Amino acid sequence: MDLQNDLLLRAARGQEVERPPVWMMRQAGRILAEYRAVREKAGSFIQLATTPELAAEVTIQPVDLLGVDAAIIFSDILVVPEGMGLPYEMVEQRGPVFPRTVRTLSDLDTLRTADPEADLGYVLEAIRLVKRELNGRVPLIGFAGAPFTIFCYMTEGKGSKTFSVAKKLLYTDPDFSHRLLQQITDSTIAYLRAQVTAGADLVQVFDSWAGILSPEQYRVFSLPYIRQICDAISEVPVTVFAKGAFFARKEIGELSCSVVGLDWNMDVAESRALIPHKTLQGNLDPCVLYSSYGQIRAEVKKMLDAFGTQRYIANLGHGVYPDTDPDKVRCFIEAVKELSEK
Repeated sequence: MDLQNDLLLRAARGQEVERPPVWMMRQAGRILAEYRAVREKAGSFIQLATTPELAAEVTIQPVDLLGVDAAIIFSDILVVPEGMGLPYEMVEQRGPVFPRTVRTLSDLDTLRTADPEADLGYVLEAIRLVKRELNGRVPLIGFAGAPFTIFCYMTEGKGSKTFSVAKKLLYTDPDFSHRLLQQITDSTIAYLRAQVTAGADLVQVFDSWAGILSPEQYRVFSLPYIRQICDAISEVPVTVFAKGAFFARKEIGELSCSVVGLDWNMDVAESRALIPHKTLQGNLDPCVLYSSYGQIRAEVKKMLDAFGTQRYIANLGHGVYPDTDPDKVRCFIEAVKELSEK
């Protein structure tokens, strides 16, 4: 099916665009009253994410309500460990919690490589529903967490500022660490391939906890596994977003991905110099959206002047915060469109 708006895919492939496409990480979520209504109907976050009809509904909401140039499937990076046999719970005010963790070689015997259709079929069904409902209006982005980020949750059992349990294992039991990372990678590759088959037009790999590693550890325990994922997905563009890994931009740029996501700490000119032949995505500080409409427009103009209009996808430097005024979000999206059109 031909897309009516293929800006995202053209920008990702480095083709000429009339203006940069714009979307936002976490665009389907609590910023929208319409999302909150569906979430209430579902009863819980996990129920919402695992009910294809409801997940599809909230995936499409930002396209209709905010005017973004792409939808991103509503799901969670932690469905992969769930599919591997390590279920999680979403606790209000605390976030994800794993009742059981894996920290030893014998623990690995309790895991399996996730089977996308059998273990994660609800995400694939949601993708198929979204593609049908969108009917070619905009592309659909699929995603997964990077292996190291998933490793953090599976070993720690919950969110953490330091992930010191996870990092300790890299030092004290590298054999266990590499084996678990490989198992996560195998599951992730199968899952992303299945998302592409179901209809995802582009996939993004989120390395949310990249920034807690030293450059040396990142080269040993994260990059090789992201490389495997990038090498395995050739049918659609791949975006790698490694939050905090400013020290690894050159190496990330050398992966077989099409797009490199930047957070707001990564200087644009420096990033262009380090990653000259890739499309860049980002990188407005989400806190800009708390400021006045005039200031939002001024910051967007600065961002567009720095990135230019080609080989660029406008986005935030991380997910939009849940208490952001949706009108400020619309201001951001409209400013990108107005200030960048030829």
